[in-house]
Amino acid sequence: MELIGIGVFALLLGLALLFLRRGFIARSVGTIEMSWRLNTVVPGRGWSPGIGRFMGDDLRWYRMFSFSPRPRRTLSRRALMIESRRVPDGPECLALAPDWMILRCVSDDTLVEIAMAESTLAGFLSWIEAVPPGTVSTRMAAQ
Repeated sequence: MELIGIGVFALLLGLALLFLRRGFIARSVGTIEMSWRLNTVVPGRGWSPGIGRFMGDDLRWYRMFSFSPRPRRTLSRRALMIESRRVPDGPECLALAPDWMILRCVSDDTLVEIAMAESTLAGFLSWIEAVPPGTVSTRMAAQ
């Protein structure tokens, strides 16, 4: 009985830590809910939910269900180009909300797929285009 109590306590403590971490990351201005496709082996699969946090020229992505205080991935708007956008299709409809858009991007010669709500997309695109004066602007491919 004692082991069950310890197990339940450890589970509750873990959940509390996840919620505290999420609250700490999301408490600042400039956070969005977004998913990142970490694995492209199986078509339509490999999406992981998380929180994107804008920090200057970087978008830092934190996994939703992780204890790490560090971002899992980082995108620099100076090296980011959007190739295309589309709606979720097939198995992606189970992992992503129906009003989300999938963006296929190239960042430092690496293919990246991210997904976010359509209402968030306008702010994200504005952030990409808001490159400081005197720097090379990011190009967007034809939509």
